[in-house]
Amino acid sequence: MPDFNLPTPLSLTYPSFESEIGLSFRLLINSITLVAMAKMTRTQIIAALADKSGKSKKEVKDFLDMFEEMALSEVKKNGEFSVMNLGKLIKQNRAARMGRNPATGATINIPAKTVVKFRVAKACKDSVL
Repeated sequence: MPDFNLPTPLSLTYPSFESEIGLSFRLLINSITLVAMAKMTRTQIIAALADKSGKSKKEVKDFLDMFEEMALSEVKKNGEFSVMNLGKLIKQNRAARMGRNPATGATINIPAKTVVKFRVAKACKDSVL
């Protein structure tokens, strides 16, 4: 497991924790910290939007459901759906190509397919990075 350069709790600085058990404990603390920094769930997003907008959670949930339905139908019909200052969903065709089986090294034919991609808008990149 990679070291995430997270701050180490004071109890881990004692020499007795530098054994294998100490290393396992440090990795456990790092993974717990990563879980605490996890993404927002759908329920949390709905609650946060309801708080900020003053609308009920049901109204916000209904709006998000309609927004999702509209985005998916537009991508399916027109191949593209844009959200200002956030990005756009794009339906893109991938050509057939030759690939390699990593286990055996044998050459295989990968068929053509259609994929959906999300391109982040420049305004979003500039505000996040």
